[in-house]
Amino acid sequence: MNTGCKLWNRAIKSMPGGNGLLSKRPNRYAPDIWPVYFSRAEGCDIWDLGENKYIDMAQMGIGSAILGYANKELNAAVNAAIAGGVSTTLNAPEEVYLAEKLLELNPFAGKVKFARTGGEAMSMAIRIARAYSGRDKVAFSGYHGWCDWYLAANLAGENNLSDHLLPGLAPKGVPKGLVNTALPFRYNDVEDFKGLINNNPDVGVIVIEGGRYDFPTQDFLNEIQAIAIERNIVIVVDEITSGWRMTDGGVYKLNGLNPDIVVYGKAMGGGFAISAVVGRDEIMNEANNTFMSSTFWTERVGFVAALKTIEILVRDKIWEHLISIGTKIGDSWLRLAKKHGLKLQVTDFKPLITMKLEYDNFNDSILTLFTQEMLKRGYLAAASVYVSSAHTDAIVDQYLDQVDEVFGMISYAIKSNTVTEKLETKVRSDSFSRLT
Repeated sequence: MNTGCKLWNRAIKSMPGGNGLLSKRPNRYAPDIWPVYFSRAEGCDIWDLGENKYIDMAQMGIGSAILGYANKELNAAVNAAIAGGVSTTLNAPEEVYLAEKLLELNPFAGKVKFARTGGEAMSMAIRIARAYSGRDKVAFSGYHGWCDWYLAANLAGENNLSDHLLPGLAPKGVPKGLVNTALPFRYNDVEDFKGLINNNPDVGVIVIEGGRYDFPTQDFLNEIQAIAIERNIVIVVDEITSGWRMTDGGVYKLNGLNPDIVVYGKAMGGGFAISAVVGRDEIMNEANNTFMSSTFWTERVGFVAALKTIEILVRDKIWEHLISIGTKIGDSWLRLAKKHGLKLQVTDFKPLITMKLEYDNFNDSILTLFTQEMLKRGYLAAASVYVSSAHTDAIVDQYLDQVDEVFGMISYAIKSNTVTEKLETKVRSDSFSRLT
């Protein structure tokens, strides 16, 4: 058991679930051997508590470190701001500068509200959208956080979030009065969406992701737009995952959708905590009529970090690099899979490139073996790679050389029915019950 695993065993005794973010729990990777904790990080290199170095070809701060870890230009701006004070009785002027920059990059919008995390920004967006529409029901597709408005979907049936978040989530603690206020529809399924709206004519808000694994089809977007206009429904686009990875803002700018509210988080601060709700003037003005306020929504670091991150992203068109590297990884996975006779597909959203194994209930065992063997070779590796500007072609080439070797080993293990025998850890799991 490594040092990180030992500390994790302490963590689960003092914190429910062991930490504050499901995506960083070792159970999702290789439970008994994952390093779990870092001591320092730079570029796409991470050192664990035992000073073992790994190259991060996995989550990159769960998508927040779009410029790589400890980016010198970003850190210099943040350190200078910290030296001048972070939270005072007066407001940080950077709050205004960032709001103006976001309105410049999102010309449909008229006002901005800031938070520090994606989940709370989405809750803010839903509050504002409900206030404007005067209706409680939210039709949604995709993952949108942990808050009551979203988990209320499972009050009417514990499988409602199975295709959007995790299967079998019990909505314990969510007020039962919220039943049938959050209504899921299948991504890119026009008929499912139309059926839901027809059965719930009092829907006031529609929520979709800008993109995650695949992009929304034009028919899907056209139907959402048409129904929203016809029924005066507020469209909220969650760009927390997709934002800044395909263009200078949200994916919505590329597909012709006209949202009423766009929500940003994750990458916008380059790893520092900041999120934003950007919306049409008349809708955002409803924030004046409902109470939303928090001390740390006004601290200086997030604003400074976002301003500098956006400056770098736009100046260097970082999204072009993310798309290029993600495409290279995805195409190489397919090529190497064909070489070794493995069954897998890759997703369309290249900056968060993801492999989808096609071995049914055996997928998790195979993916655990992949993670295990890549760890031995000095890589944090999983089914997805959040590409950052720190991922160079040379780094990716070296990674792919190791993937080639590991895919060959996995192929042999599948053919010889020895995958389980080769595992030196419990099998990974996305099941919430396994993580708590």
